[in-house]
Amino acid sequence: MAIPSFPEKVYIREVGPRDGLQNESKFIQTDDKIQWIDHLSNTGLNYIEVTSFVNPTWIPALSDAEYVAKHIKKNPDITYAALIPNIKGLSRALESSIDEVAVFISASESHNKNNINKTISETEIVLSEVVKESISNNKTVRGYISTVFGCPFEGHIEIDQVIRLADSLFEMGIDELSLGDTIGIANPSQVKQVLEKVLKRYSPESIAMHFHNTRGTALANVLASLEMGISKFDSSLGGLGGCPYAPGASGNLATDDLNYMLTNMGIVTNINPVELNSAALFIQDKLQKPLDSYSVKYYESQH
Repeated sequence: MAIPSFPEKVYIREVGPRDGLQNESKFIQTDDKIQWIDHLSNTGLNYIEVTSFVNPTWIPALSDAEYVAKHIKKNPDITYAALIPNIKGLSRALESSIDEVAVFISASESHNKNNINKTISETEIVLSEVVKESISNNKTVRGYISTVFGCPFEGHIEIDQVIRLADSLFEMGIDELSLGDTIGIANPSQVKQVLEKVLKRYSPESIAMHFHNTRGTALANVLASLEMGISKFDSSLGGLGGCPYAPGASGNLATDDLNYMLTNMGIVTNINPVELNSAALFIQDKLQKPLDSYSVKYYESQH
């Protein structure tokens, strides 16, 4: 049997400061968030999603979005992104000098309603305006589709629905699309089935994968994606995170575990594991609870 070929380099999209912290009951002090993001900027990561400009009453954990975005020490080699729900959020983000705008929609009508209290069709109208305005302000735009592999309310999601939304987002003008396994339900076979259809329409370079590790399959799903030529993955340091509007969604794929696997496979990430571990221990201390990643647990067992 031939050994599958993998991309020579993988780009990790660090989403911990946004997707990781948004579901935490403990509010991380604003100065600590800034210090953590600055620490992440020294790890070799080239992409950090720093916050979300949603209504603070929706996500109190990120109510300090403007201050955080304005006070981090920006590295010109890093893209600093933020999640944007609507035009009001975009205006706040533009004032805060965010590099990239991330917009989001769910493949599930029920999840979309629970998440942002809008139908999918209503959301598409809002996002079209946000994408257009972002592009006119010379911002790159990233799209997220949630619940691609299954919904906590509806169960199975048809691939054709995912394709239709992908088409809609790319027609709006997004630069990159992240396909989300919001509740960590996907398996490698399913990942390949979805990607086979998606990659008939779009290049692997324009697609990223966003896995949660609810059932311990995130790294296996990364491997399946690598075999399909995908080289961009969302992850959260220490495995932090979970969707507040998706029952059963536990932590994200851990950046430190992902980086360990990739580098030991000979795939370039340009990320320093020592700095990454230091940043993980920093936020673990601020959260005052153990992180889920195997890398952090291994480090602590050795010290």
